Amino acid sequence: MVFSSLIFLYGFFSLSLAACALCRSRRVQNGVLLVFSLVFYAWGEPRYVLLLMFMAFASWACALGVDRAQSRAGKGLWVALAAVIDIGLIGWFKYAGLICGIFGPVPELVERIALPIGISFYTFQLLSYVVDVYRGDARAQGSYWNVLLYAALFHQCIAGPIVRYKTIDRELFGSEPRRPEVAAGVSRFCTGLGKKVLLANPCGALADAMLLADSTAADPGLLASNLQQLGQLSVLGAWLGIAAYGLHIYLDFSAYSDMAIGMGRMLGLHYPENFNYPYISRTVTEFWRRWHMSLGTFFRDYVYIPLGGNRGSFARVTLNTLAVWALTGLWHGASWNFLLWGLWFFVFLMLERLFLKKWLERLPVLSNLYLLVVVLLGWVIFRFSNLELGGMLARSLFGLNGNALSSFTDEIQLKSHAFLLLAAVLASTPVMHAVKQRAEARLREGTLAGRLWDVTVYALLPAVLLLLSTANLVGDSYNPFLYFQF
Repeated sequence: MVFSSLIFLYGFFSLSLAACALCRSRRVQNGVLLVFSLVFYAWGEPRYVLLLMFMAFASWACALGVDRAQSRAGKGLWVALAAVIDIGLIGWFKYAGLICGIFGPVPELVERIALPIGISFYTFQLLSYVVDVYRGDARAQGSYWNVLLYAALFHQCIAGPIVRYKTIDRELFGSEPRRPEVAAGVSRFCTGLGKKVLLANPCGALADAMLLADSTAADPGLLASNLQQLGQLSVLGAWLGIAAYGLHIYLDFSAYSDMAIGMGRMLGLHYPENFNYPYISRTVTEFWRRWHMSLGTFFRDYVYIPLGGNRGSFARVTLNTLAVWALTGLWHGASWNFLLWGLWFFVFLMLERLFLKKWLERLPVLSNLYLLVVVLLGWVIFRFSNLELGGMLARSLFGLNGNALSSFTDEIQLKSHAFLLLAAVLASTPVMHAVKQRAEARLREGTLAGRLWDVTVYALLPAVLLLLSTANLVGDSYNPFLYFQF
């Protein structure tokens, strides 16, 4: 079940809101949230609910062990046990095939392993909870069911944002009453829904049409024809396809975060922002401060800084950065292309640290162009697990396959999708947000103009987006969420 499905919108989520609204106490509402969250997770993978429950149990028990241990060493042993259990389980389910493949043929048992949905997200949340208890940044939760609710919250369990326990503790389990922000939450949710259905899905379909659908690219029997197709793409077609993919992956993931944040606000829960218009960045360093921010801060606080961060020699800082970006790549998937994708950004981050950033700061337009080229080439690596296919597309981007600069078919594709691409680009920049802020600053609250603005932004616009999205979802079979696979 995905957020942008009719059964979720008009069935599951509506029922969950109604059930929570009927609850008179926070404890009862949390119980209802837990039941709905487990049902949501079990909808696609019933057996892996037990895995989620076990990992939550292990983290709950280890955090209590940390809290009750008398010595620093004793506390550290409980953290180590939690890390062994959580990392061991995600290693088995996500990376066993990759590791076995290094040493020879992958055993049939390992080949049959299915990746539990959202395991990368809830594993990081549970680990951060135990570490924060160890550091004294969070209190140990006495109730196992509360830890399970924290890990399983259906708003963000499947694809983030990664929410730390200390961020949500008071709102979820504290004594102060929650203050739902229904209008703001509905507006944020519908904005995300519209971004997903009206923009991300069509961009994804265009990318598949230009660059091969995932199922086609993954079929080893079609390798020769796939290489031929990518090699014969015109330069225009190759850039159009990878640009559509770049827009798709941003709009898709940020839409999910928008919907998760909106659902939380409807119940008085404030999840962290996850994107801040990364494509307007001027350096790779800035891009990763704006892209998937909850993941970036996780690696910074729980990997980079504990390894030493910026302290020490240049060689030590380089090693720390290399470790973070190798892990960032592997976090996205158990395939060599993801590791290579992480290392691709590591190289540019180190070049910027050494000298490139100073030059880029003096060239605002060229620096953004540089960033877009680096990121789009990174998406080439990210998209294709088969490195031959990625290499063929990369050569087509620069006409190195003897391919034409453009073709009649690709020009037609560009013209027919011009308005979609323009809208997608606009949605990837802060232009509309800036317009909204300026309008709200000029229209005083309580005035007629201010009230009309509030009705438009918090009632009419969400209703229009919901209706348009619903109309597009009826009979539309193309509705994936990319980050479900991570």
